Amino acid sequence: MHNLLFENQGALEDENLVEYAAELGLDGTRLIREITSSVYALRIREDFKSGVRGGVNGTPTFFINGERYDGPRDVGHFLEALSKQTVEK
Repeated sequence: MHNLLFENQGALEDENLVEYAAELGLDGTRLIREITSSVYALRIREDFKSGVRGGVNGTPTFFINGERYDGPRDVGHFLEALSKQTVEK
């Protein structure tokens, strides 16, 4: 579901969510019922707060050896950052 939501960020209405659930063999009616009842609201709020406390300021956020990486997001720069972190640790 995560991948479908990410790939279809412009189509997140209830009918879209039911469609995605069906693609995955999930119960679309249950999905909408649980979304509208806010059954997971507390858990989502806790996860959000945990992310903020941990230094997450958006998605995706990358961490290398426990430190947030804010550099360029191409393979070369990631490898360079990983190499530096490995040498420093």
